[in-house]
Amino acid sequence: MSRDSNMSQSSIQRLFKRYLEKAPTVSIRSKAKVHLLIDGSYFTNGLCLILYYDHDIRYVQLYRETNQEKYREIKEDLENLKRLGVEVYSITCDGHKAILKAIQKVFPEVVVQRCLVHIKRQVRNYLSGMPRTEPAQHLLRLSRRITMLKTQEEAANWLLELHLWHQRYKSFVDEITFNPGTQRYWYTHKNLHAAFTLVRKAIPNMFHYLDDPEIPYTTNRLENYFTHLKEKLTLHRGLRFDSKRNFIKWYLHFKNNPED
Repeated sequence: MSRDSNMSQSSIQRLFKRYLEKAPTVSIRSKAKVHLLIDGSYFTNGLCLILYYDHDIRYVQLYRETNQEKYREIKEDLENLKRLGVEVYSITCDGHKAILKAIQKVFPEVVVQRCLVHIKRQVRNYLSGMPRTEPAQHLLRLSRRITMLKTQEEAANWLLELHLWHQRYKSFVDEITFNPGTQRYWYTHKNLHAAFTLVRKAIPNMFHYLDDPEIPYTTNRLENYFTHLKEKLTLHRGLRFDSKRNFIKWYLHFKNNPED
């Protein structure tokens, strides 16, 4: 940087320090029929960054730096967007309980689209990439096709296959183990049961994008956003915590305003 800018190293360090002592503000840029992506990601030192991202104009409308995804804070953020006149048409998210609860409270009429990539990934996390039982292998194959469904007919056929799978393996999925010593029950194949429950609960909000192609069916754009930000932060891992938070704010500012 010193070579390319014709500035000394000390001058560059002073410039960075001046920037990192303060932070820019984010302004609302779009208000009509906003397709919002909401996702959070965790950084070192327990920092959680939650982004409210306008999918259409590729712009972070709002963000929050916190320590975890909390219902009260997300509800407050959504209320602020509503108060500022942002007309949210759809929200795509990973299905975190705090996010879903906040959306239902503030924007009960808004279309909620579950991130299909996240569903597919979570099923794989529960079952592993090479499950040993036939029911788990079958469910994993079904989950891998979720992001390939492009028409209502394909979605209907997939749902039928899932229903037939459940009819065939229901007793296996719901099998209970009892421990007389602890007097406790649990699902014998708990990961398989958890994977199916995840998919079953997501079904009502999985296929809105088929009715309206403008609705994004994944939050991948935000995941790429987080990955790039973390790579940049790794280059400056010696920053103090407050400077790191301001670094993130400047990163968001320049991503929102690449011409600056």
